[in-house]
Amino acid sequence: MKSFNLFDRFIYVLIIVNVIAMVLESHLSLRTAYGPYFYAFEFTSILIFSAEYIYRIRSAYKLDGKKGIFSYVFSLFGVIDLISILPFYLSQFIKLDGRFLRILRLFRLTRIFKLGRNSNSLKVFTKSLSGVKAELIFTLFLSILTILFSASAIYYLENEAQPEKFSSITESIWWATVSLATVGYGDVYPITVGGKLFATLISLVGIGVVAIPTGVISASFVEEIRIEKEKKAKKKAKNKDKK
Repeated sequence: MKSFNLFDRFIYVLIIVNVIAMVLESHLSLRTAYGPYFYAFEFTSILIFSAEYIYRIRSAYKLDGKKGIFSYVFSLFGVIDLISILPFYLSQFIKLDGRFLRILRLFRLTRIFKLGRNSNSLKVFTKSLSGVKAELIFTLFLSILTILFSASAIYYLENEAQPEKFSSITESIWWATVSLATVGYGDVYPITVGGKLFATLISLVGIGVVAIPTGVISASFVEEIRIEKEKKAKKKAKNKDKK
C-alpha cells in the first residue's frame, strides 16, 4: 500500500511537471532552443502514463473481471486517463492537419484532473452532478430551445437592416448564445427598434437560463456535503460506542 502511495505521488508530480512543460513549450524561444528535450520528456511521460493506464485496467479486471474493466474505462477518470495519452499516439501514426494537432495537445491539460482521483471533495461533487443528471439534461434542452428561438426571432427582426451580420438563422445563433449567456461581446448587435426590444427581453431571460443549472448544481452539492457530514458524524459516534 505504501509503494502504491509513493507511485501515486510520483504520478501527481509528473502531471504537474507536464503541465508546466506545456506552458513553457508554448514560448517560441524556449521551443526553438529546447524542442528535442521537450519531446523527449513528453515521450517518456506518455510511456509512464500508458503503463499506468494498463495497470489500472489490470487492477480493475482483478477486482471485478470484465465488469471492472468496463467500469474503469468508461468512468470519468478512465476517460481522462485515455484522453491524456491518446493525442500523442494519434500524432505519431496518423497524418493530421497541424492545426488539429495543436488542438489535440490541449488535451494534455486533462492530466491535471488525474490529481483529483483520490480527492473526497471531487467525489462528492461528481456524486452531486450524478444526482441531478435529469434536471441538467432538461435545462440543457431548455437552453438549446431558447437559443434556437432567439436566433430565429432576431433573424427575422434584423435580417433586412443587417443582412451581412444576420444572414441566416445559423449565423444568428452566435448572437443568441452570447446574449443568453449574458456575455455581450458587442461584435453583433441589433439596431432596429424591434430587435432592441427583443434583445432586452432575451438578456433578462438569459439570467434565468444561466441561473437555473447553477442553482440546481449548488443545491445538490450542498445536499451531498450535508449527507457526507452526517455519515462522518455517525461513524464517529459508532467508534466512541465501541471504545
